[in-house]
Amino acid sequence: MGEPIVQFEHFSFQYHAQAEPTLHDINLTIRKGEKILICASSGSGKSTLAHCINGLIPFSYKGEIQGSLKICGKETRELDLFRISQHVGTVLQDSDGQFIGLTVADDIAFALENDCVEEPGLHERVLQTAKLVDMDRHLTHAPADLSGGQKQRVALAGVIVNDVDLLLFDEPLANLDPATGKYAMELIDSVQKQTGAAVIIIEHRLEDALHRDVDRIILMSEGRILADCPPDELLCSNALEEEGIREPLYITALKYAGVTVREEQNVHSIRTLCLDEEEKTKVRNWAQSCPPPAEEKPRPVLLDVRNLTFTYSNGFTAIRNLSVSVQEGELVAIGGKNGAGKSSFAKVLCGFETQQTGEIWFGGERLDDKSIKQRADLIGYVMQNPNQMISKTMIFDEVALGLRTRSVPEEEIKTRVEEALKICGLWPFRSWPVSALSFGQKKRVTIASILVLKPKMIILDEPTAGQDYRHYTEIMEFLRKLNRLGITVLLITHDMHLLLEYAPRTIVFLDGQIVADDKSSAVLTNRELVEKANLKETSLYDLAGMCEISDRQGFVQAFIDYEKREKRG
Repeated sequence: MGEPIVQFEHFSFQYHAQAEPTLHDINLTIRKGEKILICASSGSGKSTLAHCINGLIPFSYKGEIQGSLKICGKETRELDLFRISQHVGTVLQDSDGQFIGLTVADDIAFALENDCVEEPGLHERVLQTAKLVDMDRHLTHAPADLSGGQKQRVALAGVIVNDVDLLLFDEPLANLDPATGKYAMELIDSVQKQTGAAVIIIEHRLEDALHRDVDRIILMSEGRILADCPPDELLCSNALEEEGIREPLYITALKYAGVTVREEQNVHSIRTLCLDEEEKTKVRNWAQSCPPPAEEKPRPVLLDVRNLTFTYSNGFTAIRNLSVSVQEGELVAIGGKNGAGKSSFAKVLCGFETQQTGEIWFGGERLDDKSIKQRADLIGYVMQNPNQMISKTMIFDEVALGLRTRSVPEEEIKTRVEEALKICGLWPFRSWPVSALSFGQKKRVTIASILVLKPKMIILDEPTAGQDYRHYTEIMEFLRKLNRLGITVLLITHDMHLLLEYAPRTIVFLDGQIVADDKSSAVLTNRELVEKANLKETSLYDLAGMCEISDRQGFVQAFIDYEKREKRG
């Protein structure tokens, strides 16, 4: 193993604005060539730990430090932010916040230009680095014109061009579709092997992060390291469940089937998993014992879209002759690769954009001629980031805003806001400022501000993006509760777990058209569709093949039904 790159010794950190330390007695060594996954729920201190490693603490975020932190053998107290950046390269969750240049080549060259590298050598290093991340054919493109996956590659190139000792990735999967996320993990693995740098990946999507092998997993809770061990050891313990972190689906399925997972089974990946014949038989018997779900009765159609086409002013056609219907009280997921037309479809429904051709019917009436305000009374739209929707200081005022702009009497506003706050579990916080809430609670405030208008349908854009498993479950169980109250819910999502666990039906977009509209289990077991639409086959599909189960869709559906019945009631 290589020399130490990062060494924490009895390290603690407390922000000046907080009464208690965020990190407690951290002892951790990361060596050159190691690949480490840091996994934890929100508020565990993993971001603070990352900020200590890349120098943002103490140079941007001030606080009290105790103990020792060395980067490449030198105390960080003796280094400045610039010298730390020569050893540690960080790829942010939001790649847009990392771009400097007007073109891909400019952005990759930025660090070299700051180091006054001469031009002939600079051009060669930029080209070689671009080839390493497969972006050499895009050097003249503007970063804004790239896809999410391409942006991430450019951000990575801008870091590794400086030949750093450690690559730090902050939730690299958060904004990527499943196939692009899978490629991102392959890219990180490839770059690590070619450069020999140490790699730290901070990610709560454990199964997706383990698409490629890691040496160790660091499990954190409340600012402390609970576990620092090989993946197999952690996955065979109860630590993940106790900390509210989602274990890989195939491990959950094995446990449901009565199979005891052991380290010698190589459980860290479905690719390496070893099962004996007795264990395979247990899985088959369990799947066969699961009763089929009751058939859903057809309901009246609420949304009926006919031959819809929408083209932006720049000439890009986002929706092409699309037709689809949604029944009253359904909970439907809309999936597909980045740029497939999902968000454009939602914008047209809400009236933010206007289609060129086609009709939209809602509740038996034409929606096309209604204003944005009139549509908002029927269809609520909740953005991915609640901070982009909130405009008032106090929670009550934020939820009441839509009613006040409609000149609803104040007495009725009070009654309707109180009802929405109670439904959303926000009643205890009714007198709080919005700024005092967590991200998930802010999301509930934005949903409450929509609910108070009593819409018949709510569209949510990536409702679980950036959420750990505990908060993800909290939000989705809340949405399921709203759905039971009769509200139709459309979820725009890249999250395959969400499709499996909560959405009986999935509509898949590709190039502005619908290429699939079926049960979620059928969508995620259709290999051709999965590849075409940048989805990702669930590991349950592979487990079924390993256990010689011919009806893979039936196995996946059995898992879904079992979870609904036994785990969520």
